[in-house]
Amino acid sequence: MAPRISRSIKAGALLVRKRARLLVGCVLVFAGPAGAQGFEGSPGTNAPVVGAIADAGTPAITDPQTTGAVAASDLPPALDEDFNRLNRREEAIDGLRTRIDPDAGQATGLRIGSFVLKPALSETFNHERQKNGSTSQSRSFLETGLKGSLTSDWSRHQLSVTGEGVLQNNISGEGEEEPRADVDAELRLDLTDETVARLSAGYSFEREDANDPNAIVNAEEQSAVNTYRLGAAVERDLGLVRGSVGLDFERQTYGDVDLDNGTTLSQEDRDRNTGTLTGRLGYELSPALIPFLEASVGKSIYDLRRDTLGFERSYMSYAGRGGLEVDLGEKLNGELALGYETYRFDDRLGDLGGLSVDGRVNWSPQRGTDVLFGLLTYLDPSTTADNPGSINYELTNIITHQLRSTLVATLSNSLTLRDFPSDATAADEATWRTGAGLTWDMSRYLALTGDVSYERTNRDVGPSSDTTRVGVGLTLRR
Repeated sequence: MAPRISRSIKAGALLVRKRARLLVGCVLVFAGPAGAQGFEGSPGTNAPVVGAIADAGTPAITDPQTTGAVAASDLPPALDEDFNRLNRREEAIDGLRTRIDPDAGQATGLRIGSFVLKPALSETFNHERQKNGSTSQSRSFLETGLKGSLTSDWSRHQLSVTGEGVLQNNISGEGEEEPRADVDAELRLDLTDETVARLSAGYSFEREDANDPNAIVNAEEQSAVNTYRLGAAVERDLGLVRGSVGLDFERQTYGDVDLDNGTTLSQEDRDRNTGTLTGRLGYELSPALIPFLEASVGKSIYDLRRDTLGFERSYMSYAGRGGLEVDLGEKLNGELALGYETYRFDDRLGDLGGLSVDGRVNWSPQRGTDVLFGLLTYLDPSTTADNPGSINYELTNIITHQLRSTLVATLSNSLTLRDFPSDATAADEATWRTGAGLTWDMSRYLALTGDVSYERTNRDVGPSSDTTRVGVGLTLRR
């Protein structure tokens, strides 16, 4: 009898020790030194969990999709069933595991009170070659860029400010420097659950493109263009009906042009103020499909009643379009609209108008790959005698692909068609641009960039022009 009792006691003790080890493993996994954040915390808090599992006799296997955290399938079999039953994660669209920290490896920014500032400073060395007909010129230059975003972290409402500035400094060769700047701010006011108001302001600076039809041929440096923007809009959700109304104001000023003969040409007759009122009404067929109608009316008033050629170029603008908004999540979203837009000038210039095609579609065929398709139609008033201007159609395609977690490739293409419908003697243009670039994140604060681009403009009358550019640089971000 005694031997049987002894064997029973030993078997019971062995069973107790096994269950005790299992219980201790569960406690270490779900508690750890960080308490209940063993799996939901940062990679630093997950490190002890890996050690606990390794101590239990199981290799510490990490999942690259979870940025170092242990996946449920990597747990010991005894824990795997309980973990899957009690801690199920929402599956991704394509069935892959989701990252615990989608911003891992990215600069976190600087917190300033209730705002987050994300600045970036870049320095790039570039070489550019321009060819216009039989003449060509080349230059090497340094390009310094500063960009950033400032976003509020409020429980209600939001203020966001984005800005970018670029300065160029020629090192060798000949060619016009092209500085530019752009700043935009938007305040979103959540008035009610169904009503949102938006207030916006912005400023842009650039030099007019030497290939622009309005550019001065014998200029040492093209005109500096300043654009000031103000806007206000209200959006209202009425169940299946969505509506918005907005008022935008824009002022454009043009600087004097220094000519190659030593004289100065004033461009003040091109300065103008433009106000536009826009209304939009949409109907929700489903959360993913919303057809809409949009209409706008505006007035543009030039500072000088008549330009240097004696024309009154102030005008009224009218536009109407209908389209469809699609939202299928991160895989596919955007909108496309068709309509008509026209400018009606005060003088004998006649009307400038045509078919309007506008749209933007974002498509992600697979994780790490994003494709953008853009369509834009805009009217551009002219400074040529008896010519009201051109209607321009721009098609854009940008493909971004993540080759590795720290290496991103970009391919971009665009086509711009410039048509002068009211002047048969004007030279219509077609401009094609293509470019490719690579960004290597050496760390979350420093990136190495390289890009190459090519641009060609074909004209019905006059020589074609080509521009080739190659650049390499560093970007410091915080």
